[in-house]
Amino acid sequence: MLSTGIIDHLARVYPRARFTIACGPVASGVFERFPQLEELIVVRKRSYDRHWFDLWRRVVGIAWDLVVDVRGSPLAWLVRAKRRAVMRGGRRKGHRLSHLAGVLGVDPPPLPVVWTAAADRARAAELLSDGPVWFGLGPTANWTGKVWPAERFVALYRALTAPDGALPGARAAVFGGPGEAERALAAPVLAAIPDAVDLVGPLTLSEAAACLQRCALFVANDSGLMHLAAAAGTPTLGLFGPTPASEYAPSGRKAAFVAASSALVAIEEVTLEAAIGGATELLRRK
Repeated sequence: MLSTGIIDHLARVYPRARFTIACGPVASGVFERFPQLEELIVVRKRSYDRHWFDLWRRVVGIAWDLVVDVRGSPLAWLVRAKRRAVMRGGRRKGHRLSHLAGVLGVDPPPLPVVWTAAADRARAAELLSDGPVWFGLGPTANWTGKVWPAERFVALYRALTAPDGALPGARAAVFGGPGEAERALAAPVLAAIPDAVDLVGPLTLSEAAACLQRCALFVANDSGLMHLAAAAGTPTLGLFGPTPASEYAPSGRKAAFVAASSALVAIEEVTLEAAIGGATELLRRK
């Protein structure tokens, strides 16, 4: 998701260029609506790193004007190219967005973006109709260490939508990815907020982005959905425990985070009061 910023930057610098993008299956939906897409190559991992050979066979026959490799793999050096921009390996300080921008020498780093089509926006309007103020909740993540307790998501929703809250009367939309694990993590929140719109699993990424754009606020664990919401321009509050916000905080026109006191600390240390304060302050920003 964070790489969309540099792709958007290149598309603006080279408006007549066509792009071939290689990514994993989970990320493929991020790029399907990219206007200058020539080909989307979905790389599926194989034993003994054979997927890299599969990708090389797909691209070796083309003389590329520019190859950008944000994985630091040898592949960029094994194809014909007029110019190469390759991220060096290893961990380093700073936000991941800065690392990606550094590959192209761009400063300040371009913000991530989302690409949607009219069909995605129409689907979003069906699910989250005009009229209500929508408050998005993202109570899932790819591992349990990142997951803020479900009862705190519920308490946060009730506090912010109370008559004296920052979003009085707002309705909940609960987001999550596909699969039983995501469904299980979201289930307690959905059960506690019966009138919430259930958006766990059924959407494409571009449809999810269009739905997020209809939300007045999105509060989520550190996850792909958090980054998608920030890129969509939705006021986004990320909740961080054991993962470093200094590297992976949401990046957008209106994004913020609340974190535990230090990395590797349980996310339960993030208090309800801190989340209410972070969300209220975010909504007050102009």
